[in-house]
Amino acid sequence: MARKTSRSGLPGSVAILWLRHDLRLSDHRALAAALDEFGLIVPVFVLDESDENRWALGGASRWWLHHSLAALGAALRKRQSELVLRRGDSVSILRDLVRETGAAALFCGETHEPWLRSLTDAVEKAVGVPVHRRRVSTLFDAEAIRTKSGGQYSVYGPFARACRAQPEPEDPLPAPQSIPSPKRMPRSDALDDWGLLPKKPDWSGGFDTMWTPGEAGADKKLKSFLKDRLDGYGASRNVPGDPQGTSMLSPHLHWGEISPNQVWHAAKQAADRKKAKSGWDSFSGELLWHDFSAYLLRYNPEMPEKPLRAAYAKLPWRRDKAGMRAWQQGRTGIPIVDAGMRQLWRHGWMHNRVRMITASFLVKHMLVSWQDGEAWFFDTLVDADLATNAASWQWIGGCGTDSQPFFRVFNPVTQGKTHDPDGRYVRHYVPELKALPDRWLHCPWQAPQSVLGKAGLVLGRDYPKPILDLDRGRDRALDAYRKHVRGAKKGADA
Repeated sequence: MARKTSRSGLPGSVAILWLRHDLRLSDHRALAAALDEFGLIVPVFVLDESDENRWALGGASRWWLHHSLAALGAALRKRQSELVLRRGDSVSILRDLVRETGAAALFCGETHEPWLRSLTDAVEKAVGVPVHRRRVSTLFDAEAIRTKSGGQYSVYGPFARACRAQPEPEDPLPAPQSIPSPKRMPRSDALDDWGLLPKKPDWSGGFDTMWTPGEAGADKKLKSFLKDRLDGYGASRNVPGDPQGTSMLSPHLHWGEISPNQVWHAAKQAADRKKAKSGWDSFSGELLWHDFSAYLLRYNPEMPEKPLRAAYAKLPWRRDKAGMRAWQQGRTGIPIVDAGMRQLWRHGWMHNRVRMITASFLVKHMLVSWQDGEAWFFDTLVDADLATNAASWQWIGGCGTDSQPFFRVFNPVTQGKTHDPDGRYVRHYVPELKALPDRWLHCPWQAPQSVLGKAGLVLGRDYPKPILDLDRGRDRALDAYRKHVRGAKKGADA
C-alpha cells in the first residue's frame, strides 16, 4: 500500500497524535487534521501521574482506562497502526518522541481540565514543533458562547438557549480506513505492566455485567438507547428501577469513545423519525449540561475545590468519619440512599436521580462537605468527569453559579416513594428489605413490629437503623445556612 503524501509534499513526514480523553477513531478532529496534513501518524497515550494533578485517576477510572486502551489498540492494529503507551512526565516523553520520530507537528484534542490545559501549554513550549489543538469533547466552542455583553454565562438555562441558537454541531467524521505509520514505531509499554486493574480482592466484578469500554461498546449503547428508550426518556430517566431508563453513555462520553457530535446528530435524527420531540428535548438538554459543566470548569478552574459562591465557604461542615463510612458503604439505614451507594460500588455508576438524592443526604442531612462527596464519586465512578462531577456537587450544595438553593433539601423517603414506588430499585440493591411491603420499604424504621417480624427483619441486626433523624438533620442544615451563609451574604451586601 502506498504511503499517503502530505500537503507539504513529504511522504515520510510524521505527526504525533497525543490522546487523552478522546479514545476513538471516528469523528476525531485532531486525527483527521493530522491525516490531512501528514503522511505518517504516531498515536500516543501517556499515563502522567504527576503530583501536580490533584485529581489523579480513581480506581474505577483506572479499570475503564485499561479496557478502553486495549480496545483502541486493537482498532488501530486493524488500520495498520499501533498505539504507543508511555508512563511518566508528558513533557519529557513527548519531547523525546518528537526527536526520536522526527515528527514535524503534534496534534491533540482540546481539554477543559485545568491541569491538562496547563500540561498542554508546557508541552507546546517544550517539543519544538507546532502543537495543533482541535475540539473533540464538546458540542460547541466555548469562546463562541458569550452573553450579549461579551461575558460568560453562569446559569445553565441562558447558556443552553445560546447553544441552541448556534449553528448545528458539525456532522460527524467517519473513522479512517487506514492510519499510515512509520516503518519503525517507537517503543511502547505493555498495558498490563501499568497495573490499572484492581488487585485481589477484585472489587470490579460487577463492572463487566454492565460495561463494554471502547468505541464499539459506545456505539452499541447509543444504538440500543435510540432504538428502545429515546421516546420516553423525559419520564423514564427519573425512574432508577427502570434499567432501560437512561442512555448509559456518560462513561463513553467522558473517555471520548464517542463524540457528543455523534450522539447529538444520531439522537436528533432518531427523534425526527420517531416524532419523539419530548425525548429529544430532554436528552439534548443533558448533552448541553455536559457542555455547560466543561464551560464552567474552563472559566472557573477552582471549581472542584472551592465553592463558586464565596459565602458558602463559611458553612461549618462536620467531620463525621463513622457517618461517612456508612454513606460510602450503603449502610445509612435510609433505603434509597443505601441502594444508590451500593449500585455505585457494584457497577461504578449510579442513576442520576439517585446521585442527587445521595448527595443531598450527605451535604444537607449529614452536613458533610460536598468536596468529600465529590472525592468519593471521583474515585468510584467510571464516568468520573472532573467538570460534570464538580458542577453537579456544587449544584446540590447550593454553592455553584447555577445551583439548587441550599434550603431545598431532598427528603429521601419522599424521593424514594416518588421515583421508586414499586421498590424495584431498592429491593435489587438492598435485598435485606425485599420482603417489606411497598408502604414501608422506604422507611422501615416506621414499620410496626408485626410487619418487620413478618418480613423476618430486625433493624440494627439485618439492616441498620437510620444514622440520623431526617427532620433534625434538615433543621441543622437550615440553621447552619441561616447563621453562616445568609448572614455572610447580608454582610457582603451592606
